[in-house]
Amino acid sequence: MRLQRKLHSRADFERGDSFAERPHSGRRGRLFESGRMKGLVLYLINQSPKHGYEIIKEISELVGGGYTPSAGTIYPTLSFLEDMGLIATENSGADRKQYHITEAGKLRLQERGDMIKQLLEKLETKREIQSNDKFLDIHRAMENLKTALRLQLGSKELDAEKIRKIAENIDQAAVEIGRL
Repeated sequence: MRLQRKLHSRADFERGDSFAERPHSGRRGRLFESGRMKGLVLYLINQSPKHGYEIIKEISELVGGGYTPSAGTIYPTLSFLEDMGLIATENSGADRKQYHITEAGKLRLQERGDMIKQLLEKLETKREIQSNDKFLDIHRAMENLKTALRLQLGSKELDAEKIRKIAENIDQAAVEIGRL
């Protein structure tokens, strides 16, 4: 049996009934492309030494929209950065590690400055769309598009012609939006 998801109205979003505001049971696209999470964690530690839990909370606040990285994402990232010599730890009591950036980490952060800047801008835009009432219709429409795409991509009748038509419609919408 195929999962049916309803498209959302503005009223759904105003009531807080949007699909995006509920826990997601299926696989979603990755919020962070390869290496972006490592860069963001390094950026946050560069601002001030932090414990892993503080990093999780800060990323959650930066991203907004109910996203919180799991400990299973952050702690392996911290271990990787430490293994690479980009951060170092210091025990701050009660077996809590506090992470500090190293000189090598500062150099890496400078090298990746453009990527970090782009990521922070992307997260700011995401937060703005999700939290600003004036963007409510855009957020709703984006969720409706994602729902429609998920339903089509899960369809057994999806052939090459239908895929081409879907891509063509998305491209046309992008062109029209760009011309506004």
